[in-house]
Amino acid sequence: MADKFRVKKGDKVVVLTGKDKGKSGEVLRVVRDERRALVSGVNMVKRHTKQTQSEQGGIVSKEAPIQLSNIALQDPKDGKATRVGYKTLEDGRKVRFAKRSGEVIDV
Repeated sequence: MADKFRVKKGDKVVVLTGKDKGKSGEVLRVVRDERRALVSGVNMVKRHTKQTQSEQGGIVSKEAPIQLSNIALQDPKDGKATRVGYKTLEDGRKVRFAKRSGEVIDV
């Protein structure tokens, strides 16, 4: 897959649209084939689960994947949504930076 995704596992993101608009969380997983991401505490759904030997049964709340177009990276300075740019540092590393404040995201 040749697409470049600007969101990675462990990033802090803000939800732009939908029922969870304005909420923020950490990316737990990126599903590249479906262009979706699993964000902690966002897009919660209830699932009925059967009891197993190790887990109790019942209604469990868990995160469902959210479309990548509906989330944006959180600016490290002020916590608001920002776009992502790329630049090369003096030592030759290619890093992501927040276009809103200019702060480097990858350390």
